[in-house]
Amino acid sequence: MFLESPVGVGFSYTNTSSDLLQLGDKITADDAYKFLLNWFKRFPQYKSHDFYIAGESYAGHYVPQLSEKIFDGNRAGHKESHVNLKGLMVGNALMDDETDQTGMIDYAWDHAVISDRVYGDVKARCDFGMANVTDACDAALQEYFAVYRLIDMYSLYTPVCTDPASSSAPYARKVAVHGAAPGIFSRYRGWIMKPAGYDPCTAEYSEVYFNRPDVQAALHANVTKIGYNWTRCSDAIYTWNDAAFSTLPVIRKLVAGGLRLWVFSGDTDGRIPVTSTRLTLHKLGLKTVQEWTPWYDHLQVGGWTIVYEGLTFVTIRGAGHEVPLHAPRQALTLFSNFLAGTKMPPTAFP
Repeated sequence: MFLESPVGVGFSYTNTSSDLLQLGDKITADDAYKFLLNWFKRFPQYKSHDFYIAGESYAGHYVPQLSEKIFDGNRAGHKESHVNLKGLMVGNALMDDETDQTGMIDYAWDHAVISDRVYGDVKARCDFGMANVTDACDAALQEYFAVYRLIDMYSLYTPVCTDPASSSAPYARKVAVHGAAPGIFSRYRGWIMKPAGYDPCTAEYSEVYFNRPDVQAALHANVTKIGYNWTRCSDAIYTWNDAAFSTLPVIRKLVAGGLRLWVFSGDTDGRIPVTSTRLTLHKLGLKTVQEWTPWYDHLQVGGWTIVYEGLTFVTIRGAGHEVPLHAPRQALTLFSNFLAGTKMPPTAFP
């Protein structure tokens, strides 16, 4: 099942336009939970099936928060609202503002994207443990984001779109936007608007494709003829009223509750890089069960994995922000082992 969430993204819509002004983490989780319960009422034949939730990027909020709603609903003991939730998985996921932003700067410096001076200025002037940004920090971040006019933040080693018809020139201009967390970086257009994808023009192609009437008819989408085009970054949503500074308390709760929890990271993503995720997971303080070890994609190392008590972390070598887009075969291996509850392939195979 693929759910477009929150209302206002993709082809999802509301009959009450003021709903779009109320959006935030809480309403998104509440709406998704209500949808899920109603979906199971409509299709009761699936109610006994094992249920898993997965998502990428800001789903580091969506997935744990929805999982918590299901977890609490199940513990309340109401049979009609029980969902057979077994586990959750998030990739290149926003989970903790402080470590996500710190890791983003560290990754850029370590991968020779920014200069020593810019790195030093950001580290000296910005405190990512705070929601507000000083003028000095702002000036340093402006220089940091200026780099992403030149390369793809989401995939450091793939080309940017150079199609003359494309409108996707990289952005690093500061804008007045009340976007989703993290609180500091969300003020910068470079954080919000850059497209992603192995084909650097994928985002542009998708906007043309999903606005074709024949495509919408084939998908049974946009049957109400909503008053705006499908876009990769919703123009209908411009306010985000609540965003958790960290979803780690929820993740701790779900781990303690016995759910299977995997975190994965494409290691060439500069947006929510592997560095951020590692810093975030260290905050959990979980006991290591299996040390850092390679996993294999046929005869090549596909990435690395470490197993904590209650949580597995997997990297995918050479993948950008959206792993299935950059490394579909490796992503299938990841999903298959997650669902089966087995470890990633520990040895090379033909």
